[in-house]
Amino acid sequence: MRANPNDKKVKNIRNALRAMFKSLKPFRFRIIFSIVCAITATILTLLSPKILGNITNSAVASISETGKLDLNPIKQSAIQLIIIYFIASCLSYVQSLVLSNMTAYYTKSLRAQLIDKITKLPVSYFDNHRFGDTLSIVSNDVDVIAQSLSEELVEIITNLTTIIGCLIMMIIISPPLAIVAIVVVPLAMLAVSKTTKKAQSYFASQRTILGKLNSHIEEDYSGQIIIKSNSHEEKSFEEFKAVNDNLYEDSWKAQFLGSLAFPFVHFFTNLGYVAICIIGGNLVFSGKLLIGNIQAFIQYLSRFNQPITSISQIIVTIQQTLAAFERIDNYLNEPEESPDLSPSKEIQDFKGAVEFHDVSFGYNKDKKVIKHFSAKINPGEQVAIVGPTGAGKTTLINLLMRFYDPDSGYITIDGVPTKEMKRKDVRNLFGMVLQDTWLFSGTVKENLSYGKTDATLSDIKKAAKNAGINHLIEAMPKGYNSQISEDSDNISAGEKQLLTISRAMLKNPPMMILDEATSNVDTRAEQLIQEAFNKLTRGRTSFVIAHRLSTIRNANLILVLKEGNIIEQGTHDELLKKNGFYAELYNSQFTDIE
Repeated sequence: MRANPNDKKVKNIRNALRAMFKSLKPFRFRIIFSIVCAITATILTLLSPKILGNITNSAVASISETGKLDLNPIKQSAIQLIIIYFIASCLSYVQSLVLSNMTAYYTKSLRAQLIDKITKLPVSYFDNHRFGDTLSIVSNDVDVIAQSLSEELVEIITNLTTIIGCLIMMIIISPPLAIVAIVVVPLAMLAVSKTTKKAQSYFASQRTILGKLNSHIEEDYSGQIIIKSNSHEEKSFEEFKAVNDNLYEDSWKAQFLGSLAFPFVHFFTNLGYVAICIIGGNLVFSGKLLIGNIQAFIQYLSRFNQPITSISQIIVTIQQTLAAFERIDNYLNEPEESPDLSPSKEIQDFKGAVEFHDVSFGYNKDKKVIKHFSAKINPGEQVAIVGPTGAGKTTLINLLMRFYDPDSGYITIDGVPTKEMKRKDVRNLFGMVLQDTWLFSGTVKENLSYGKTDATLSDIKKAAKNAGINHLIEAMPKGYNSQISEDSDNISAGEKQLLTISRAMLKNPPMMILDEATSNVDTRAEQLIQEAFNKLTRGRTSFVIAHRLSTIRNANLILVLKEGNIIEQGTHDELLKKNGFYAELYNSQFTDIE
């Protein structure tokens, strides 16, 4: 049976509403209080047209009977109006104060919740989602919700109260005129509903494309050197233009269809005014209605129509808000890392023996990257992992660190399966230096002590000296207190790598992982780093992934991977003697060119 294309829309709206109510539940009492204040203030102000109509009726009656204007009833009514307006203003002030404070606190807590979610997501999430999508959720979507709460929520409640209150007062004044006023409402709402349904899908698409646009901007900004060096500026701009054009198409269609509500409502409400004036004039001339009541009725009609127009415009914002809530809810419901076993196991007497037991794994279940991998690493050995791109080198490290768990088989450290240990305990056993450096905005000292916050300046300097970067740091304007910019663009790529190496050395972990750690440094720096790592890894189990084979000649064990399997293993000299795949890789890098 063919699915109804509207089912998905209804389901999305329900999910968005559920997400909204769930998210706002802790603030429900403040919201209710604000709503009560807004409703009370609105009801009080709705009394004013009736009082003004009574003033007109009293004036007309006194002049008709005595020929003079009696000011006493007018003064009493004026005092009533002043009291009503004062109380309504106080209630509006209190409501605005409470809601503004609540919105600011809610926005703060929601962003904290979103950032906390990042720490609980598995690495697979970051491998499969764009940075710009998440950035758009944390910034743009939260801003949309905050604006709606601070401005639109009370306006919606106020408008609904105004509509109901005006309707009641119009019925009290004149049921026939009230019927005329009511007839135009469903006509206007029917026109509005037709346009807003079409606009809904465009608003949802607009939020999604905005995330893609943010990702593209971030990639273009951070990758300018690569873009320029490859003369890719024109192509990059064309790619951006395509995404931007898609956003333009969906944006103008969403805004256009959403804005059509106003002219439709305006047209039908003006028809209502014409009918009221004709019928109301006949009622006054026939003596069935006082002129003051007509005055009050027209004021109520004006107030009745205004919120209908406002609500038709607010519908656009509501759609954007629901789309934002839906995206945030989807993000917060992303699967988190599976919980650690309880009780978990711990390594009592650490030695550093690591073993892979028939491990198989694939990021896609239908395509295995690692196939029945087995290897035994003795305590204190330096293990090098080499092979062509896509052989599974980095995947082994991901499994070792429990960023992913094997599909089959298991890994042990000192005989304890890593699956039965806490992820935190497994990761604390390793220090990592990756090819892609990561530094945050802060001082050099703060960056180096990231993994060991209680380190002294003396400890930090010692680690920097071992990595051969101490003299570069001390040459900076403020030494170890020098500021690293947000994008680390005030230091070179090689200096970034040396700083991350120093950070790992300062942590002084039981085991080390180096993933192309010397790829961004020159030959002299590489020699210094290699000497430092030899000191650091002496007596410690360490894993080195390297394409530059000159850095692994002294490794105790070299594992040669190809298509997820170990095809060769041994020392550097042993593998050269075999004259196999490793020898081919090595010779391709070091053959003399005559």
